[in-house]
Amino acid sequence: MPNFTLPALDGKKINLESYKGKVVFLNFWATWCEPCKEEMPSMQKLYTHLKGKPFEMLAVSMDAGDNKAVTKFLGNTSVPLTFPILRDPDQATAKGLFKTTGVPETFVIGPDGKVIKHIIGGFEWDQPQILKYFDDLMAKI
Repeated sequence: MPNFTLPALDGKKINLESYKGKVVFLNFWATWCEPCKEEMPSMQKLYTHLKGKPFEMLAVSMDAGDNKAVTKFLGNTSVPLTFPILRDPDQATAKGLFKTTGVPETFVIGPDGKVIKHIIGGFEWDQPQILKYFDDLMAKI
């Protein structure tokens, strides 16, 4: 898994490698993407469900420019999003390192830093079978 460092909305630098030993849910998205908007509330539910476990969710915005569009988007979500939002405005991480083909695109990375799952397109992350899948992953750590 390629390592990267990206800024969060608060300016703090986030390095993927610092989450080694955890399951990382890495989601690439954009404010103009309808399926992205639709899946965000279910991502928050998954994040809340796994709070306190060896799990981290990173949502990487691929919007160009400054933080204004992302900040506006977050202010209009139906559910407040509490997971880290990172910025990749030049898409060097998304397209260069992860070879994404569009948005949303999600990588589930195991504690060893290897990709367990790669999902292209929007998804309902709070379905019972998905919650069980992640609970089972947590039980193995």
